[in-house]
Amino acid sequence: MGGDPLLAVGHIPGGLFVVTAVEEGGAKHGYLASWVQQASFDPPLVSLAIKEGRPGRGHIMGGGTFAVNVVGGHEGGYLKHFWKGYGDGDSPFDEVAHTVTDDGALVLKEAKSAMVCRLESVARPGDHEIVFARVLSSLVLEDDSRPKVHIRRSGAEY
Repeated sequence: MGGDPLLAVGHIPGGLFVVTAVEEGGAKHGYLASWVQQASFDPPLVSLAIKEGRPGRGHIMGGGTFAVNVVGGHEGGYLKHFWKGYGDGDSPFDEVAHTVTDDGALVLKEAKSAMVCRLESVARPGDHEIVFARVLSSLVLEDDSRPKVHIRRSGAEY
């Protein structure tokens, strides 16, 4: 028995999410995430893994409001704007329908649902930081859609 420990790790199913943030100056950021889980009932917390260099990371780590948009099976065309990332000065939000809530969270109009969050605490167990974020509010945009599930070929890659 044995083998590469990361092969089966990739078989852990996860959802697909777009984490979005709006900086003080109005710059809009987002990245595709699959490592998001509920972490607590009371208070309502989610955990998400974030790697250095992700768009909006500084805003999130600085305690700014951000959104975790749940990708649904009903619509996924907007994912292409986040799948491979985008360069500085480029913004996928020119082509992706969205709204900014009163508390500053960027919600994708084609998402299944969205959670408005704020940083609670951070752990750094490996090459990603684990953010524990308080869910301040949530919106259901597409009630009949099921969340999209992502299974990786290996735990060594996204």
